Amino acid sequence: MASSADATDAADYGLLSPVWAGTAGAAQTGDRRIIQAMLDVELEWLRVLAGAGVIDPSLPDDAAPSCRAELYDPASLAARSAGGGNPVIPLLADLRAQVRHTSPSAAEAVHTAATSQDILDTALMLIAAESVDGILGDARRTMSALAGLAAEHRSTLCVARTLTQHSLPTTFGLRAAQWLQGMGQAAEALQTAAARLPLQWGGASGTLAALRAAVDARGSAAAPLELADELAVRLGLAAPPAPWQGNRLPVAAIGAALQDLLAAAGKIANDVLLMSRPEVGEVSEPRAAGRGGSSAMPQKRNPVLSVLIRSAALAGPGFGVQLQTAAGAADDERPGGSWHAEWQALRSLLRLASGAAGKLAELTEGLTVNTGALQENLAAAGPLVVSERLMATVAPLLEEAGPGSGKARLQALVSASQTTGDSLAALLRKAVPAQMLSDAELAAQLDPANYVGEAAALIDRILAAYPVVAAHPVRSSR
Repeated sequence: MASSADATDAADYGLLSPVWAGTAGAAQTGDRRIIQAMLDVELEWLRVLAGAGVIDPSLPDDAAPSCRAELYDPASLAARSAGGGNPVIPLLADLRAQVRHTSPSAAEAVHTAATSQDILDTALMLIAAESVDGILGDARRTMSALAGLAAEHRSTLCVARTLTQHSLPTTFGLRAAQWLQGMGQAAEALQTAAARLPLQWGGASGTLAALRAAVDARGSAAAPLELADELAVRLGLAAPPAPWQGNRLPVAAIGAALQDLLAAAGKIANDVLLMSRPEVGEVSEPRAAGRGGSSAMPQKRNPVLSVLIRSAALAGPGFGVQLQTAAGAADDERPGGSWHAEWQALRSLLRLASGAAGKLAELTEGLTVNTGALQENLAAAGPLVVSERLMATVAPLLEEAGPGSGKARLQALVSASQTTGDSLAALLRKAVPAQMLSDAELAAQLDPANYVGEAAALIDRILAAYPVVAAHPVRSSR
C-alpha cells in the first residue's frame, strides 16, 4: 500500500483548471477525501449494525483506527480499480487487510450486506454535501455584496444594452439587483437539491436481501429499511423511500442545480468583462498582487476573476449533459457504464462551482464602479436613448398628416440624427412649436433620469425577495 516514487505524476492538481486549483473545493473533492468518505460510510454502517445487535458491539471501535485515508495509496487504488470497475473493491481489500492485523472479527464484519455501489454513491453524496456547503457560503457572500451595490447605486444612471446596443436608461443599482436575483434563484435551487441528497443503500440488487439474511441470522428484531434510515441520519443525508441504484435522477438533480449556479455566475462575469473593457470602463475588478498581468504586455491588467468564472460557466453544461445522459441510459437494477460515467462529471461540476463561487464572491465584494464612465457612456447615447418615450409623448405633436403620421415623422428625425450626427434635441426643437412643447418641457422629455420606469421599485422587490444577513461590504466608486 506504499506510494510509488512517481505516484504524484498522475495526480490532477488543477494545472489546467485554474478556476478551482488550490481552492477549498479542490481539497473537498480530491481522491483522498473520496477515500475518506468511503471509509466513513463503511465505519458508520458497522456502528449501525452494532447498535442493532447484528454484529458484536466492539467491532466498530476495532475497525475505526484503520478507517483513515492516509493509510491508503490513491495511486494504487486507482490502478487496481480497473479490475472490478470501481475503487471500492480494492479499497475494501486493503481495509480488511489493515483491520485484520488487530481484529479478524472486525475485518470479517466490514462491508456486511453492502455492495460497492452503496458505498461509492453514498460517499459521493457526502462529498457533494460538503462541497455545496462551501459553495452556498460563497454564494451568500456574493448576494450580500450585490445587495450592497444595488442599494448604493439605486439612483446611479447608466445606459442599458440590448443585443449589445444602447437601448434605454436604467440604473446600475437595478443591474446589480438583477445579478442578485439570478444568484438568489440559483442558491435556492442548490440549497433545495443539497437538502435532498440521499443515502444509497440496497445491497447487490436493491432488495436488501443480504441485510435481511444477516438480521435474521443474529435473531435481531431490527428492520433492514430502518437500519438504512439510521445510516442516513448518521451521515447527514436524506433517507429515500427506496434504493436508487438504477434511478440516477438524484445525481442529475444536484448536477442541474450546480449548472444553474454556474450560469448565474457566468452572467455576472460576462457583464463585468464587457463593462471593464478600456473603451467602456464602467467597472473594474479588485486589485491583487500578482493577478491580471500579462507575460508579454506589462501595461495590461486582465480581468482574471471574470475570465475564470466565465470559463467555469462554459465548461459546466458539458458535465451536466453527461449526468443527464447517464441517467437516461441507466439500465437494469444496476447500470453498466452509465453509472461509471457520472463520477468524474459530478466531481468536475462540484469543482467548477466551488471555484467560480469563491472567485465571484471576491469579484463582487471588491468591484469598483466608475460612475463617471457610466455617465459618459449614457451621455454618448444622447437623446436617442429616450426615443421610446418620445414615441408616446412627442410623436402625437407631429401628426400633421393624420393619426399615426407623427410616429413616422419622429422616426425620420431619429434616423436623420443617426445619419448626420445632428442633435436630436435640435431637430425636435425645430419640428415641434414651442407653444406645444416648451424648452423646459422638451428638456424634461429628453432627460434620461425621467425614464427609468420602476427601477427603484424593482430593486426593492428583489432585495426583499433575497434578504441577506451579512453586512454589505464597502466598495470603491469613482
